[in-house]
Amino acid sequence: MTDDHDAGAARFIFEAGVLKRAARTGWWFAGVKQPESIAEHSFRTALIGIMLAAMEGADPARVSMLCTLHDTQETRITDIPHIAKRYLTAVPNTAVTADQVAGCPPPVVDVITAAIAEYETGETLEAVVARDADKLECLVQAVEYRHQGIDNVQRWIDSSRAALKTASAQRLADAALNGQPLAWLTPPPQG
Repeated sequence: MTDDHDAGAARFIFEAGVLKRAARTGWWFAGVKQPESIAEHSFRTALIGIMLAAMEGADPARVSMLCTLHDTQETRITDIPHIAKRYLTAVPNTAVTADQVAGCPPPVVDVITAAIAEYETGETLEAVVARDADKLECLVQAVEYRHQGIDNVQRWIDSSRAALKTASAQRLADAALNGQPLAWLTPPPQG
C-alpha cells in the first residue's frame, strides 16, 4: 500500500458522501418535493437485504454489501429517472465503479469491483436478493409517500412489485402494501 492508495481511498470516501445530498429524482414526477437521498435509500435497502438474505438462505453480509454499493455510481451519473433512460445511454455501472476506485488500494479495488460486477450480472442468489431489496425499498418508500398524501405513486408500487423474484420479497411487499407505516409505534400484543 502507498500514500497514493490511501489518498485514492479517501477520494472515494468523500465522493460517496455526495450520495447523502443527492436526491432520488424519480419521485419528483410523483410530486414529492424533497425525496429521500440516494444514501438513505441505500441504507434501508441494505437492511431489507439482510432480512431477505436470512429468509432466502443467502449470505446476509454479502447481500448487505451489494445493497450498500449498488447505487454508488450515481455520484457521477446521477439518479437517472426511468423515463430518461429511454433517451440516454450511460456507460455500464461496472465502468463507473472502476473509475471511482481506480486510485484505491488493490484489495479495495478488487472487493468493490467484484461486488458491483456480481450485482450487475445478477446471477448469484445474493445478487438476486440484493436486487429484490432495492425494488422492495422503492415499494416501501412509495407506500410511505402515499400515506403522506402523495397519490401518484402507484406506478412505482406496481413496477417494483412486478420486478420481485424471491418469495420472501413478494411476501414482504404484500405485508407493506397491507400495513401501516407507523404501525411499529404500537407495541405488539404480549403472548
